[in-house]
Amino acid sequence: MTPDTTQTELAAAETEALRALITRARVVLWDFDGPICRLFAGHSAEQVAHDLVDWLEGRGLRGLLTEAERKALDPHIVLRAVDLRHPGSDLVDELEERLTQEELRAAPSAMPTPYADPLIRTWQAVGSRLAIATNNSPRVVRTYLASRGLTSCFAPHIYGRTQELSRLKPDPQCLNRALNAMGSAPSSALMIGDTPSDLLAANEAGVPFLGYARNEHKEKLLRDAGATVTVASLEPVLGLIRTLRPGLPVDRSR
Repeated sequence: MTPDTTQTELAAAETEALRALITRARVVLWDFDGPICRLFAGHSAEQVAHDLVDWLEGRGLRGLLTEAERKALDPHIVLRAVDLRHPGSDLVDELEERLTQEELRAAPSAMPTPYADPLIRTWQAVGSRLAIATNNSPRVVRTYLASRGLTSCFAPHIYGRTQELSRLKPDPQCLNRALNAMGSAPSSALMIGDTPSDLLAANEAGVPFLGYARNEHKEKLLRDAGATVTVASLEPVLGLIRTLRPGLPVDRSR
């Protein structure tokens, strides 16, 4: 067997695994930041995390975070850490609102994920029901979807960050809320995510998972966490859905 033959067989097996996931899915749960857009493409998430840390330190609260949490460069890690030490406090509420405002400021410069818009519209056109399950604020999700004309593809099924910050993914709460509201069995759904926390939440909820990895680093993180089906682009997903329902109008927006 030649190397080219091996690669061809691997590609065929991956396509069949992807087709099986798509064919079974009656409900598609999307993570937001990553599969649908890069929210902080023009508004650095690392800087937002720095600003939250600086805001805490300016109030004499440096000790709330470990050194690793201060250097994590992830605003959700900062938020979760403070909530762990002061759950349900006014401090946590104010910090969460500051993060929401930063997300809202980022929304106008968010970069749509290639092929996400036509994939969303096409998947809905073939009869699948769509929801969003995210750690981002539902306010920013609605703002972004409205700017892309995609609100009707998801509304009212947008399940984002709540005041229960301990229930952010990898906790499966937002997935379970979506499944319960839509009356869907986990095995009839599909989660599209780009982080190990998305995969862990899907596994906990019993939902099949499709990893979106826009680069090799993302793919390695997902594979190391146990993801078995990943794509580097949403284009093959769109192509497979069109083969299931030939004759659909082609949406060329990206």
